[in-house]
Amino acid sequence: MHPEPRDPNSEPAPAPVPDPVSAPASEVAVVVIGYNDRAHVGDAVRSALAQGPAVAEVIAVDDCSTDGSDALLARLAAEEPRLRVVRRSVNSGGCGSPRNAGIDAATAPYVMFLDSDDVLPPGAVDALLAAAREARAEVAGGLCVRRELPSGREQPWQAPLYAEHTVLERPARLPRLVHDTLCVNKLYRTDFLRDHGIRFPEGRFLYEDFVFSARVLARDPRIALVPDRVYVWQVRRSAERLSLSLDRGRVDNWTARIEACALAYDILLGAGQKELARAARAKFLDHEVRMYARELALRDAHYQRAWWTRTREYLARYDAADWERNPAAPGRLLAQVLLASPKPRDLPRLRELAARPARLLPPYARTPDGTPVWAPDLPQVSLAPLLSRPVSALPLAVDAELRLRARASLLRLRLHELYGRVAEADPRELDVEWHARDDDRTRGRTTVALAPSGSDTWSAEVPVDLAGLGSGTWDLRLTLRFADGAQREVTAHALAGDGRLRRRAVPSAVHGVLLAQPYATHSGALALRVATGLRGVLRVVRGRLRRLLH
Repeated sequence: MHPEPRDPNSEPAPAPVPDPVSAPASEVAVVVIGYNDRAHVGDAVRSALAQGPAVAEVIAVDDCSTDGSDALLARLAAEEPRLRVVRRSVNSGGCGSPRNAGIDAATAPYVMFLDSDDVLPPGAVDALLAAAREARAEVAGGLCVRRELPSGREQPWQAPLYAEHTVLERPARLPRLVHDTLCVNKLYRTDFLRDHGIRFPEGRFLYEDFVFSARVLARDPRIALVPDRVYVWQVRRSAERLSLSLDRGRVDNWTARIEACALAYDILLGAGQKELARAARAKFLDHEVRMYARELALRDAHYQRAWWTRTREYLARYDAADWERNPAAPGRLLAQVLLASPKPRDLPRLRELAARPARLLPPYARTPDGTPVWAPDLPQVSLAPLLSRPVSALPLAVDAELRLRARASLLRLRLHELYGRVAEADPRELDVEWHARDDDRTRGRTTVALAPSGSDTWSAEVPVDLAGLGSGTWDLRLTLRFADGAQREVTAHALAGDGRLRRRAVPSAVHGVLLAQPYATHSGALALRVATGLRGVLRVVRGRLRRLLH
C-alpha cells in the first residue's frame, strides 16, 4: 500500500529534526514536478529513485497533465513503494504551486526539487545529505551543470561557489550566493521551510525560484556547499515547447524577470540582509541586463522600445549605494547608457559590451576636457571607471574576418587601441585556437605576432585549415599577450558586410568538398560552422529546407 497523498488543507506533519549521528539513512524527499512531459518524467523519477536508500520518498506532482503523464507515473508507483503521485486537479501554469504541493506532502526530514525534464546524477543526494548532517546546516548546495541536448555539451553553473567544501554560518559571509538563484541543486531541512513559511509564489509566476531562494537566504540559514555534481539541468533549445526560462522572445518574459528580481531584493532588504540585497541588484546588472542586451538587436522595434522603457523604469529605483558597487563592471556602464537615453540606441555596440568577456568597440569619444565617454552626446556616461581596470581585465576589442578559400582560408585579426591603454601595455602576440561548441576539442592552436597597422590598431593573419577542423560548430578564442607578461582572453567581433559571413562550398583534398559558414553569435563574436563531405553538405541543405518550410 502506498501512503495516501496529504490533504493540502490539513496541517503538515512535523518533520523530525535529524541527529547527525543516530538519524536513519532514509531522510530525503525528492519532489519531481511535471506538466505534459511524458517523454521525460519517467527518467527524472528513476534518477531520483536510483539515489539509493538515502531517498525515503519520491513525490511526483503532476500539474494536471493531459498527455498521459499521470498514467505513466501511476504505473511506476505500482512498482516502487517509495514513489507517491500527487495529481493537481487544475493546471497552475507555473512551477511554484506543484513544488509547494510537494513540500506539503513531504514526510522526510529533508526535501529537494527535480524538474521532469532534468535528472539527478548518481551520488547527488548522498553528497548533499552528508554535508547537511555534518554541518548541521539548514541548506546544502552543490554544483549544477547545464547539459545542452542533443550535443551533450555541459557547462557548470556558478562553479566558483562550489569549488570546495564550505560551511557558512550565515549567507552574508558570501554575498555571491545571490547569483545562484536555482532551487534544484540544493537540499533543504523540511522543518526549516515550514517553520518560516518559505514557499514558492503560486500560479503562473515565472522565475519563481528567484523569490524562493531570496526567502531562504532572508532567514539566515547555516549553509553547506559541496563541489560534487548534484543536478543536471537539461536544455532542449530545439523543443517544440521551450521551458519558461528559455522562452525569451516576448517582452513579457523580461517583465516577469524584473518582477522576480525586484521582489527578491525587497525580501532581502526587508529581512535586514542589506549586503545580500545590494549584491542582488549588482547581479541584475551583471547577469540579467547583459544576457538580454546580447539578444536585443535580434528583436523587433516594438520589443526593443518596451524592453528599454521597462529596464529604465526599474533602474530608476537604484540609489547611490547601488551604483557605487563595482563601478568598473561592464553591466554598470550598459545600465548608465540605458538611463541616459530615453530611446533605444547603439544596440550593436551595447551587444558587444554585454558579451563575455566584454568588448568595447569604437568610436572612442572624449569630452573637450579629455574625459573618455560613451558618446559625444552622452558626456554624462563616463568610461573612466571601466578604464581603471588592469589591462588583463579591460574590454578589449578585436575584429575578425575569415576569408574562405579553396587552398588555405585566412583569418585576419585587428586589435583596437583603447584610450592609450593598449599601446601602454605593448601587445606582442596572439594565441589563436578554435574550440568545438559541442565538446572540449580544440583545433588550429597557434601563436602569431601582432604588428602595428596604423596609429591605433595592431594586426595579424592566421591560415585556417578547414579540413583539419572537421564537422561541427567552432568558436574562435584568442589570448592577447603583452610585453610585461600580462595576458587577456578575448573573443573577436565578427565583421559583417561584403559577403564576409556568407556560406561557401570549398573543394577539399581530404573530404572532396566541405561547406563552411562564418557567422556572428548573439553576442557578435565570430564562430564557424563546418560540414564535411557530400553527406554532410546534404544534411545542412536538408536542415535549411526544413527550417524554411517550417
